[in-house]
Amino acid sequence: MAREPKLTTSEKAKVAWYVARMAKRGIADDRLTGGRVHQRDLERKVERVIEQARAREERDAKKNGRK
Repeated sequence: MAREPKLTTSEKAKVAWYVARMAKRGIADDRLTGGRVHQRDLERKVERVIEQARAREERDAKKNGRK
């Protein structure tokens, strides 16, 4: 399991926004279609924010001489 990066305030806000949108979609689902609301696009956005945070931490660690 990959270590989760420490998120900045901006990154936390983005993730919270995407999670709230996922919840909104879940609530809006009519359940007549079997509860199959599409949320993969938002999940990818959250994954992208986390990957960018990982890259930022690695870049900062190299810049500061830490591993």
